[in-house]
Amino acid sequence: MEENKSIGKAINRIDGLLKVTGQATYATDYPAKNLAYAVIFKSTIAAGKINAINTGELQKMPGVLAVITHENAPKLNVRGGLRGGALLQGPEVYFYGQHIGMVVAETFEQATYVAKMAKVDYTTAEANTDFEKLMPQAGLPKGRELADHKRGNAKAAFDQAPVQFAGTYHTPIEHHHPMEPHSTVAVWEGEKLTLYNGSQIINGAQTSAAATLNLKPEQVHIVSPFIGGGFGSKGGQWANLVLAAVAAKAAGRPVKLALTRQQMFNSVGLRQQNYQKISIGATRDGKMTSLSHEITTHTAINDEYIEGCGEGAKIMYDVPDLLVSYRVVPMNLILPTYTRGPGHSTGSFALESAIDELAHQLNMDPITLRLKNQPEKDPDNGKPWSTRATIRCLQEGAKAFGWDKRRQQPRSYQVGDELIGYGVACGTYPARQRPSSASLQLTRSGNAVKAIVSIAASDLGTGTFTILAQTAADGLGMKVQDITVKLGDSDLPAAAGSVGSVGAASFANAVNEACEKITDELLAKSGKQFFVRPTAYQLMQSEQISNFETRADAKAPAQANEYSSHSFNANFAEVRVNSLTGMVKVSRFLAVTGAGKILNPKTARSQIIGGNVWGIGMALTEESLIDPRWGNFATRSLADYHVPVNMDIGKMDALFVTEADGVVNKMGIKGIGEVGITGVAASIANAIFNATGKRVRDVPITPDKLL
Repeated sequence: MEENKSIGKAINRIDGLLKVTGQATYATDYPAKNLAYAVIFKSTIAAGKINAINTGELQKMPGVLAVITHENAPKLNVRGGLRGGALLQGPEVYFYGQHIGMVVAETFEQATYVAKMAKVDYTTAEANTDFEKLMPQAGLPKGRELADHKRGNAKAAFDQAPVQFAGTYHTPIEHHHPMEPHSTVAVWEGEKLTLYNGSQIINGAQTSAAATLNLKPEQVHIVSPFIGGGFGSKGGQWANLVLAAVAAKAAGRPVKLALTRQQMFNSVGLRQQNYQKISIGATRDGKMTSLSHEITTHTAINDEYIEGCGEGAKIMYDVPDLLVSYRVVPMNLILPTYTRGPGHSTGSFALESAIDELAHQLNMDPITLRLKNQPEKDPDNGKPWSTRATIRCLQEGAKAFGWDKRRQQPRSYQVGDELIGYGVACGTYPARQRPSSASLQLTRSGNAVKAIVSIAASDLGTGTFTILAQTAADGLGMKVQDITVKLGDSDLPAAAGSVGSVGAASFANAVNEACEKITDELLAKSGKQFFVRPTAYQLMQSEQISNFETRADAKAPAQANEYSSHSFNANFAEVRVNSLTGMVKVSRFLAVTGAGKILNPKTARSQIIGGNVWGIGMALTEESLIDPRWGNFATRSLADYHVPVNMDIGKMDALFVTEADGVVNKMGIKGIGEVGITGVAASIANAIFNATGKRVRDVPITPDKLL
């Protein structure tokens, strides 16, 4: 009966009480006997070579157990899968803030003091630190998947189009800054290593750490039940994870290594800076005939990562002629990495701003223009959509937001000193299921049946514990309070990561598969035939079984590859711009999302609003600035890297359109973690234009750009 179902109900997080009472254990909360402390020290040049470090002097200071540099660090496998290098394997310096040494001491204070006393003699080299100056040297990416992507002849079609629009958009470097900085407690027991660490991909951290340390995966145990945010920075693991293990081995005792907020800026990646040129050709009635999305970006000197800013352009609109291209500059900066909505959040700012500009040029409502160019199937590969909710998101969102009150002419709605404007933008992110496994254990005492769900998944604070308990409760015919969920441990059945919006679909389908399997096995054990299929809960009682367990594996159905599956959204923003000061306030924001089956509306709404808030930060406040003279970040803390706070946020709301997707996976689940930020910054920029008549193509949109 539906009223007894847990899925789809706004159930409070089952781990919420642990968190608000301080009982949830994060990476550095684990008690370890005889614990020592490691502190990393970093390069103060952007390029060159280390000649000498005063390690002899440092080793004599009070409390010091070890000083580790490239001169005495163990030989590590630099191709083991960790991101960004900086493993103390040589004297070369590739970016300002690269790890060049580590102090291990009895106390954190001693380690911090001694690390500050490190003196380094360098030979400096010319560093590539000024992106604007280097852009003319941009070349083709090394990765073949980012070669120029063409459909028809976009440039020829643009030249022939009756209406032409072209503009270049800029997004700056951003940083992840989860509430919990990256930190690890490393404990060796003989040749076995336990790493207490915040990991978005539990098994990925295990295999990368093992390979880098020249160990077998079974020698490394990752424990990560609670994570204080990650946003991509804790997906691929960084050098600090393995360096904690190196420090513990050198000290002969457990070691805690926690990065400071300042160290986070050049230790665990970043969202790279992008210049994106959008060129659109259209007919006079608004049918798009040509679209080019040309991206110039940067990567590290010694490695390559490029976010796919042009992925949305391939599928969002029905355009016969398309070009998506990437040009990249190697720079003396840390390797960029996945950051929430990678590619799509930054790419949608450019694309959806350009769509708004084209609508203004055509004197057409921007929703009407978008609806006119919706593709019936994936224009890039010809596959049918499993579902596509863009039209309903736009239509239902417009009705709920009051879009009919928007004035087409910019700067035509003012109350006192405030200019008021409305903006809209769409977004998308792929919906995927990755192979995952889960085990189930049922125990009965009298009439009471309890279940333990075990899976090496991770909970970033998004509600994974809760949605898996709901999934198991429905699959077993039990109550949520009788389900215990165990995750965040590499000893549990292997699972996908909490990355790329694959988590909920992968984990929940694995748990659901385990529920179906255990019910089948209990039925077989009973040797009976039932007119109505009983639940596992009923079978445990009727057959008087005390203990039963199973394990199941789940992967995407074969037919999923025959369809194009994505989550889609429409974002609506109302802004108020002070005409005297240029200050912008997002007074109202509405996100309407189509993302398949919503397992828990409360945690899902929280996910969407969290992404929306970050999108507001992208639009109005967030940027990391480099001093090109030295290659270091001028923004080094949350005092100068500005994130939105409660006072910056107006009324927020999130709606989900009903969407039954029977193709994407067995349960019809799509991801929402990434799509929540896509299109947000563009909707705000578009609203600011509607309010002021001034188009800003360079975020963040600060008051100086509006005055």
